[in-house]
Amino acid sequence: MQTKQGPLSGLKVLEIAGLGPGPFCGMLLADLGADVVLVERGAQTADEIDMGAGAIYKRGKRSVGVDLKSPEGIQTVLSLVESCDALIEGMRPGVMERLGLGPDVCLARNPRLVYGRMTGWGQDGPLAQAAGHDMNYIALAGALWYAGQPGQAPIAPPSLVGDVGGGALYLAIGLLAGVMNARTTGKGQVIDAAIVDGCAHMQNLLLSAKAGGQLPNERGQSGLDGPHWYNTYLCADGKYVSVGSLEPRFYALLREKLGLGDDPETANGYNPKTWPQLREKFASIFARRTREQWCEILEGTDACFAPVLNLDEAADHPHLQARKVFDRENGMLQANPAPRFSGTPAGRPGPLPVRGEHTEQVLRDWL
Repeated sequence: MQTKQGPLSGLKVLEIAGLGPGPFCGMLLADLGADVVLVERGAQTADEIDMGAGAIYKRGKRSVGVDLKSPEGIQTVLSLVESCDALIEGMRPGVMERLGLGPDVCLARNPRLVYGRMTGWGQDGPLAQAAGHDMNYIALAGALWYAGQPGQAPIAPPSLVGDVGGGALYLAIGLLAGVMNARTTGKGQVIDAAIVDGCAHMQNLLLSAKAGGQLPNERGQSGLDGPHWYNTYLCADGKYVSVGSLEPRFYALLREKLGLGDDPETANGYNPKTWPQLREKFASIFARRTREQWCEILEGTDACFAPVLNLDEAADHPHLQARKVFDRENGMLQANPAPRFSGTPAGRPGPLPVRGEHTEQVLRDWL
């Protein structure tokens, strides 16, 4: 039996190979010590969802090759279901039922099973059967509305807000909560993790601001998408920096660092009517120096500043290096497991499995 290091050591998770948030959830659980067994098509079968040597989301998992179109393959999966704590699947609603691996069948084989279902729109509702991707889900949930500059099309970091934030992380929380409950009651259940639901739930901080009258529906009028003190700026070298000096004391320090301490025009920075012209003023100031020069002036201060880095630059930044946030495993830049545990630290990320390489081992261990 495989033993892994981390707070989830001993947790057994069966993951049906899929796209995006489901595999990311499985990686997160594997990073924290769970024994995640990935059910993939046969070892020699071409597969559109296989990213080969670049599939970081497979790290630390064990791969079993199964033909889900054969009765023998379905029986193999059901046998594994009997031994696991949780299952992850990301098919469109109804697909697992048609395969003979739906929740009713699996829970009949293992009443303590926590059956995790990852979709964009959810298991029911008018859009349940429609295709979609990260941007569609966050757009419908309202999370894309404030992402960008007023007068410009909203844009968000790809796959982070929806697939990862509202999807994979909510599925992980749901699975772990379900497992805790099953260990107390002996009863499993189905987790309907819809990205659109998770994205909506993540916005309760914003909805608090809206309820307090601080978040109007008009773009460019809120502290999220309009102010000069919460923005990104182009520097003299073509690179960017970010400032987020929301609180008055931080804004006062930013003004001082920019040489605007005595400037009456920027003194009242919280009037939305002044934001367009003050954004232009700040843009002209930041354009006078390189990103590195602004880092020397602002980084590490309470002006709420950070350079906008690409992934390779981020991996080389002294703060992230000191915390060992990134590393190179299997010849690829990867982020190390998070969060961090003092008593049960996670081990180093596991290797990427070759499809089907652990079939015999897993069948021996789990059955």
